[in-house]
Amino acid sequence: MSFLELVVIACGLAMDAAAVSLAAAAAGFVQDFRAASRLAFHFGLFQFLMPVIGWAAGVKFAASFAAVDHWIAFALLAFVGGRMLKEGFDPDQEKIADDPSRGLTLLLLSIATSIDALAVGLSLSMLEVSIWYPSVMIGIVTALLSSAAMLIGKRASIKTGKRMEMIGGVVLVGIGVKILIEHLS
Repeated sequence: MSFLELVVIACGLAMDAAAVSLAAAAAGFVQDFRAASRLAFHFGLFQFLMPVIGWAAGVKFAASFAAVDHWIAFALLAFVGGRMLKEGFDPDQEKIADDPSRGLTLLLLSIATSIDALAVGLSLSMLEVSIWYPSVMIGIVTALLSSAAMLIGKRASIKTGKRMEMIGGVVLVGIGVKILIEHLS
């Protein structure tokens, strides 16, 4: 696998995490450097770990996991996105109760945006490719693109305010639907 192929794969896998990062920052949830660092770090970490886990599972479990991975990703993204939509429609609520850079929300988003990386790890095991270099590259690219997306999102939040929370919820649900459609078709 060439360096260019690996960068393209890493960028493709990072897009879901970058979209979530953009939405979270634009909705005003990522207010400081620590929150942005936590989000980028965890997205990068999970994008690193999932190919390793997928590679380790190998061919033995590929068929059984492939049957449900898209449903898991959809459910997690729809849950978090639905909560963002609900909070966005509540005029009395200033901020979502759950910071997406902390706790269960961070864990759910990290898993949901990295499930495709698990499938890539399974594919790499079938190709008998070493997993460490691709996984490190995928994790780093994801962390960098998520950070860049948060910078862009933070600028967007200044101009758009609270309605970005609703747009962010729609984006998360949309990513979940996209994953579901891709795997069902």
